[in-house]
Amino acid sequence: MSLFFRRLAKAAPAAFAYAVRGSHKSCSYSSGFPYGAIAAISGGLSLFYYTSSRNLKALGIEDRWLIWIQSMKKHTRKWTESFCAFSALHPDQWVEFKLYETANVTHNTKLFRFTFNPDAKLGLYVASCILTRAPIGQDDEGKTKYVIRPYTPISDPDTKGYFDLMIKIYPEGKMSQHFAKLKPGDVVEVKGPIEKLRYMPNMKKHIGMIAGGTGITPMLQIIEAIMKNPDDNTQVSLLYGNVSPDDILLKKKLDILAESHPNFKVYYTVDNPSKDWKGGIGYVSKDMVIKGLPGPGTDILILVCGPPGMMKHVSGDKAEDRSQGELRGILKECGYTEEMVYKF
Repeated sequence: MSLFFRRLAKAAPAAFAYAVRGSHKSCSYSSGFPYGAIAAISGGLSLFYYTSSRNLKALGIEDRWLIWIQSMKKHTRKWTESFCAFSALHPDQWVEFKLYETANVTHNTKLFRFTFNPDAKLGLYVASCILTRAPIGQDDEGKTKYVIRPYTPISDPDTKGYFDLMIKIYPEGKMSQHFAKLKPGDVVEVKGPIEKLRYMPNMKKHIGMIAGGTGITPMLQIIEAIMKNPDDNTQVSLLYGNVSPDDILLKKKLDILAESHPNFKVYYTVDNPSKDWKGGIGYVSKDMVIKGLPGPGTDILILVCGPPGMMKHVSGDKAEDRSQGELRGILKECGYTEEMVYKF
């Protein structure tokens, strides 16, 4: 089991189902719902019980994430679908999920599988993410302080019984270091889903993507949704930048998708190429965008996700309130407008 899971970490996450299929009943799980009963959840999505900045800060949440949380509360649309008892996530409550297995993807990136009721789906839609939190001590009043971070699962939203997170471990990363110390059987508190881009089949004729590092995760969610739907004719072009060839996450998975689906193309570029490297060299450039992505138009959409330096270079970062902000960088130079670009 463990060896098989580690091999799959290098290949196709869509195949991860085989690593635990038939074995969920022996795994511990926690979902937060009374399974077997139908319960509808509707209304506005609320990220926290606490609504004031004062209360949020009392939880130990850093200012930049406080701003993001408040923005999401303000701008998230009302839910028109209802959750049932077979959705493991809850939009208003922290739910504990138990770690089942881990695997190394690269020298600084790990895959984490969390399990829950094998008859349930996580409750994600394309494209959405989850919030995770971990305790980091207590404040002066003895209340627990938390670090909170959003992550996009790389497992299929339709998968039952488990979800996978791919996380880069940073030396000073509070949450990633917390994940790195987890052992099978430990739990992580999760809330969601948190709406990002609401993807609909054939919503655009051509979608271009620019990703850096773990910014590939929301892109993969959309790519797989398109490729597994025979009625979705959307063309997808991905520019994926990394430090070196060894840092390219899920390259085998992306290559398999590109080889088996003519409507998906991927181009890799790295800062430090190896001797036998045949892809692009350096940051994503204006020339790469012109040659590799659909040109400006009303029937295209460019998605961008990556580290702050890449975002600034390609599209400009989001605004301080985590709204989309002004379009800048090489995408603006290439003639795209804010309506044509979405920043994750």
